[in-house]
Amino acid sequence: MIGAAIEVHKVLRPGLLESIYEECLCHEFTGRGVPFTRQVPLDLVYKGLRVGSAYRMDLIVEGVVVVEVKAVATLLPVHRAQLITYLRRSGCPVGLLLNFNVPILPEGIVRLAVRPRS
Repeated sequence: MIGAAIEVHKVLRPGLLESIYEECLCHEFTGRGVPFTRQVPLDLVYKGLRVGSAYRMDLIVEGVVVVEVKAVATLLPVHRAQLITYLRRSGCPVGLLLNFNVPILPEGIVRLAVRPRS
């Protein structure tokens, strides 16, 4: 996953929209045989009210890693909170924030993990 993201960043560089990086990352995953799903809806239930597709996760890779694509000047605490919410609600144990708006991609990678609920 990281290698694919680095390849996209190396070719495109910073300055584009998140949707472009996401599209190209999906192309890299496909070419590398990495299984993923894109724009995965995540429902929310509030006091019995089902809010359908309350969230859309950018990518789920191999059924266990949530990948959230960003193209922002700085990753903020709200971006981490968003990914943690996705992890808890989806049941996926690991997530990656990939911020493509950095000079060197490793500076824009944040890995988060949550403990499974028992």
